[in-house]
Amino acid sequence: MLGRKLVAGAAIVATALLAGCSVTTENAAAKVAVGSGSIKRNPALAGRTIAVGSKDFTENILLGHLTMIALQAAGAKVDNRINIKGSVNSRKALVSGDIDVSWEYTGTAWITYLNHTDPIPESRQQYEAVVAEDKQRNNVVWAAPAPANNTYALAVREEKAKEWGLRTLSDLAAFARTHPAEATFCLESEFASRNDGWPGMAKAYGLNAPPSSIRTVDTGVVYTETKKGTSCNFGEVFTTDGRISNLKLVPLEDDRKFFPIYNPALTINGATAAKYPDLVKLLDPVAARLDNDTLRRLNEEVDVKGELASTVAENWMRQQGFIR
Repeated sequence: MLGRKLVAGAAIVATALLAGCSVTTENAAAKVAVGSGSIKRNPALAGRTIAVGSKDFTENILLGHLTMIALQAAGAKVDNRINIKGSVNSRKALVSGDIDVSWEYTGTAWITYLNHTDPIPESRQQYEAVVAEDKQRNNVVWAAPAPANNTYALAVREEKAKEWGLRTLSDLAAFARTHPAEATFCLESEFASRNDGWPGMAKAYGLNAPPSSIRTVDTGVVYTETKKGTSCNFGEVFTTDGRISNLKLVPLEDDRKFFPIYNPALTINGATAAKYPDLVKLLDPVAARLDNDTLRRLNEEVDVKGELASTVAENWMRQQGFIR
């Protein structure tokens, strides 16, 4: 999220933008039955109670459910505290020990919690820098990151991407120079004014667009208007949002790596990690399968098709063979 793409130290912005998925009102106390799959009962965790938190947007709630299912399969008991209002509150709960585990994004931690201005443009280097500094400063332990990157993107309708030969943001910048009338944009107001949003991206790519070609709208409207193509042909999206697939939009590749990287990973309170070190590796096989396409599909099932996040998480864990 942040989604999710955040201004350092701006808690309100961080809460509103992180992860980019819509907020769900699902009952956070939903329970699922788990059986014996590839996640086996772990004697070190069996019978132990682990408090699982999450932020209050769909993707992070889904990740919270995946975590609870994996813990139950390992024999642990779960204290369900998902759907915490706001990323800042979720982070405080983890650091204080009110919750034991939650999923976080590397870019969010680096920019918002660790107060860095400039992101590191390589995914692994960004992750390793966050891991080292977050442990040293906050005693937060990071598990392995997922390959998904829930960052900003500009998207265009699938048919227009093919017609105009657009694959990257560099392609878009060239297209805007030769087809200015077609280079119209729908953006959120925050993205439109932030250095890690439109102004910085436009400068990095040499994308010159007059104010008359830019329309600022609410998040959901960006997706629908970009799909319609009447008021804008290009829209600011979050790369793991389920509406991308549902509306057949194509996110253009950030080929100059301007946008911060937001790889999700399980984070663990340091005291909890020391007490139950097996927690650090438990979700690694799950994280490894969470790429952009997978998270888009799972988010779509909740946000577009109206399924409960708990049901979507359980079905996916069974399909992947983690539980039976």
